[in-house]
Amino acid sequence: MSTYKVKVNNREISVVLGKTPMLDGQPFEADTLEYQKGRFHILHNNKSYTAEVLDQAPADRSIRIRVNNTDYNLTVLDRYDELLQAMGMDAVGRKGADNVKAPMPGLVLKVMIEPGQSIQKGDALVVLEAMKMENILKATSDGVVKKILVHTGDKVEKNQVMISLV
Repeated sequence: MSTYKVKVNNREISVVLGKTPMLDGQPFEADTLEYQKGRFHILHNNKSYTAEVLDQAPADRSIRIRVNNTDYNLTVLDRYDELLQAMGMDAVGRKGADNVKAPMPGLVLKVMIEPGQSIQKGDALVVLEAMKMENILKATSDGVVKKILVHTGDKVEKNQVMISLV
């Protein structure tokens, strides 16, 4: 069973996926058929819907869909995303930031960039193992790597500067 918070055009709903899916605590049953990649036919409560995935941005956890000619912007967060937001990890690399700091104590498993490298929003920077999970720290804005202050195998503390950006 997986639980998600989904923002649909800025309205938040709770989604639980399991034997019987739940939306905001209510059972949700529908017949769904993907008739073409990214295009679906859905029957729910004796009503027919067509849905199409228009765009996906995995780094932002966002999806843009069209249902019966109406567009919806969705942001999907699982419990790990919420935990990382609570720890400030979603702010790593925010535009104007000079440094990428460790959002929590952990072990650097891999450094995926080099000094002088240009990076774009969504680019993977570092893989950090923390709380028995591998977390990929991604750039949230464009920039250039000025200096890398950690190496594979380094232990880092919360708020320790790992990467300096220009």
